[in-house]
Amino acid sequence: MTEIKVPTVGESISEVTLLKWLKKDGDYVERDEVIAELESEKATFEVNAEKAGVLKTSANEGDTLKIGDVLASIDESAAKKETSKTEAKTEEPAAKKQDEKTVKASSNGSGGKTVSSQQPTVASNAPVASTHDVKASPVASAMIADKKLDPKTVTPSGYQGKILKDDVLAALSNPGKKTFGGAELFSRNVRSEKMTNLRKTISRRLVEAKNTTAMLTTFNEVDMSSIMEIRTKYKDKFKEAHGVGLGFMSFFAKACAVALAEWPSVNAYIDGDQLLYHDYADISIAVSTPRGLTVPVIRNVESLSMADIEKKVIELAAKAKDSKLTTDELTGGTFTITNGGVFGSLMSTPIINIPQSAILGMHKIQERPMAINGQVVIKPMMYVALSYDHRIVDGRESVTFLVRVKELLENPEQLLIGKDPVKTLLEL
Repeated sequence: MTEIKVPTVGESISEVTLLKWLKKDGDYVERDEVIAELESEKATFEVNAEKAGVLKTSANEGDTLKIGDVLASIDESAAKKETSKTEAKTEEPAAKKQDEKTVKASSNGSGGKTVSSQQPTVASNAPVASTHDVKASPVASAMIADKKLDPKTVTPSGYQGKILKDDVLAALSNPGKKTFGGAELFSRNVRSEKMTNLRKTISRRLVEAKNTTAMLTTFNEVDMSSIMEIRTKYKDKFKEAHGVGLGFMSFFAKACAVALAEWPSVNAYIDGDQLLYHDYADISIAVSTPRGLTVPVIRNVESLSMADIEKKVIELAAKAKDSKLTTDELTGGTFTITNGGVFGSLMSTPIINIPQSAILGMHKIQERPMAINGQVVIKPMMYVALSYDHRIVDGRESVTFLVRVKELLENPEQLLIGKDPVKTLLEL
């Protein structure tokens, strides 16, 4: 019997949470096969089987475990169970027959017959509302299509968010009255849920940032016309050449890298009574996931091309969504960019990602009337915000830094050499 213990994942980390088992108790696992996912206060990581054999779990999902605790054991002497061809052939017709019964029952809804939520169902041929990825039983799908009901107004009560017949009936009988998670009308239910390690870390760091920094925020606005014209003109060629879309983040990251080189205090840390200046731009990108906010780092942005940045953003965002970010990918940033605009935010004051000294907040692009040469012109504008630690960054530096970022974004050609091409030509 081989014991699998919780591995050491970092110097300061003493406990982890068991997120989920990827293999069940009693399953036969191969050597190096992933059996579970654990979450520390910094990242999520996988646990592999050290031997091939039958898995015996020793913890439940959601449990908090200490480093070195026994997570599971593997009986390598147990033989691998193989499903015989006879069993497979016997199970297949039975499953097919059960599916046929389900379809027959669902098509006979007018006769008062309903399908139990525990019965296996198959895809219905009845038209479903235009919303994609709607999970509903065949009867519920037919009722939604017949009544031209928006599935978003129906509160699902079935397994894994499936809409059942009773859910549709409830929506029809209570138009405009949407309850929480399938609860009854006028419910006063209160649910308790344990905080994850990630949420605990987010809470601790945000409070620490507010309490230990002299944080101020300065604002400006950017005319996004030039960047939007470039994207419209070159997006197809860019994707064809590099295999990735041309987004806004590469422009902002490049602009910040140029400005950080010119205003090094915005790219500095406080370490005791020392100031640590960084001669490179490791820019953290705030990524929202279902489990909470993560901030992976793009290294040496000043040395990357636009395509390199876009590829890295996609890579890190995908890893964040799948909880595959490593501790190294989440630590060591010198400056942070967060984009609340993707959620519709028009203006906000982002909190510094300590120990960094500043964070740039992007927001929603919105057309607004602007006075240009005495004329009112409609322009796509974005408010930008720079929150900074006043212990390191003075007001002049913070404002000038943000103005420089604005200048680079409104004149993207300057990102190539960091200067105005005409002024450079005239040696001004």
